[in-house]
Amino acid sequence: MEAEEDAAGTIIEDDDIYVNGGEAGESQRHRPIISGEQLDIEAYAALYTGRTKISRLLFIAEKCGVPSMQLEALRMAYDEIKKGENTQLFREVIGKIDGRLGPDYGPDNAWADAVDRRAELRKEKLENELNAYRTNLIKESIRMGYNDFGDFYYAHGQLGEAFKNYVRTRDYCTTSKHIIHMCLNAILVSIEMGQFQHVASYVGKAEQSQDALDPVTIAKLRCAAGLAHLEGKKYKLAARKFLETGPELGNNYTEVIAPQDVATYGSLCALASFDRAELKSKVIDNINFRNFLELVPEIRELINDFYTSHYASCLEYLGNLKANLLLDIHLHDHVETLYEQIRSKALIQYTLPFVSVDLHMMANAFNTSVTGLEKELEALITNDQIQARIDSHNKILYARHADQRNGTFQRVLQTGSEFDREVRAMLLRANLIKHDYNLKASRKH
Repeated sequence: MEAEEDAAGTIIEDDDIYVNGGEAGESQRHRPIISGEQLDIEAYAALYTGRTKISRLLFIAEKCGVPSMQLEALRMAYDEIKKGENTQLFREVIGKIDGRLGPDYGPDNAWADAVDRRAELRKEKLENELNAYRTNLIKESIRMGYNDFGDFYYAHGQLGEAFKNYVRTRDYCTTSKHIIHMCLNAILVSIEMGQFQHVASYVGKAEQSQDALDPVTIAKLRCAAGLAHLEGKKYKLAARKFLETGPELGNNYTEVIAPQDVATYGSLCALASFDRAELKSKVIDNINFRNFLELVPEIRELINDFYTSHYASCLEYLGNLKANLLLDIHLHDHVETLYEQIRSKALIQYTLPFVSVDLHMMANAFNTSVTGLEKELEALITNDQIQARIDSHNKILYARHADQRNGTFQRVLQTGSEFDREVRAMLLRANLIKHDYNLKASRKH
């Protein structure tokens, strides 16, 4: 066990070993566990701006299953939409409210018609300006014209048209800053549309203009890349991107992501995919990421619990966070998978240092039944994630350690075979050169 812990960079004290077994350690720890309170929608929505704020509120209303919470989310979405110009989304929200919030949150045809009229006039003006710019062949003006069209369509919820116009500015970009501005706009719309392949593509394009990248832009690109990897279920790559995000991000990207999200997404992906050494060096000892973790104390605590092998406490934190995480627009589809991987990793990590493990003590440490634990261990053994066998009668897990001597002999034989093959190849090449084979072959041609 000492060798395992030395490799991970820490020594687990006796008290911590008892915690793995259960009662002796639990009596010494009085760390508060977060309660599974209902999400504070108002505080949550305050973290975001723009279209993502509305999208997240509507997502909560759709997924929460609590009528009071649903109506609160719809009420806030209604108020937020009326600050903008997206009449189509406004009508959709009215349909979802269905008169349940009273006359103040019903159809407002006068407002919608006025917005639509202004939009028509604005669109006509933009078209005339763009046509004039294209006639005069002024590249910068054409770029700005397409950019204004992109902003117009984005404000009115026509994301496909917005994306096309933002991308068209590329042909008229004259500086690296223009290219980065175009990429950030394309990334923003792609995230809203759920087109994460475009996100990854435009992050790559923006990163090629290294000379014009400032710390805030770099942080934004890391977050966007992290979301793209998360959507693609590449959790290790997603974790790395979120962990590399600098503190300069602050509240500069609230139209896409909040700093609290960086902490949550990065930590859960890291727990699911990193080994102990990586968790220590890239998460716990990461000074920059620590700034994000301070914003979400529950996530910080569960990471520390996982690393110090206090699995019951860690899993309790995860259990309490789960309901709210399922209401996150980007994390919703991945919560079950991430939780399953984190639990499996905890089970594997628990068994590694020991030759044998009492299943009763292990079940106590994971706050589960022996029968349920056996089934989980069976699955891990079947998938070769744990090298062990289960004594079902005595409820003991016995580790099957590899035969070190046999392994050493196999490696020596393999090295010898590789050396023999390389020497033969060298002799063959020397003989070919000696008899001028290459020269003769070239003369024939």
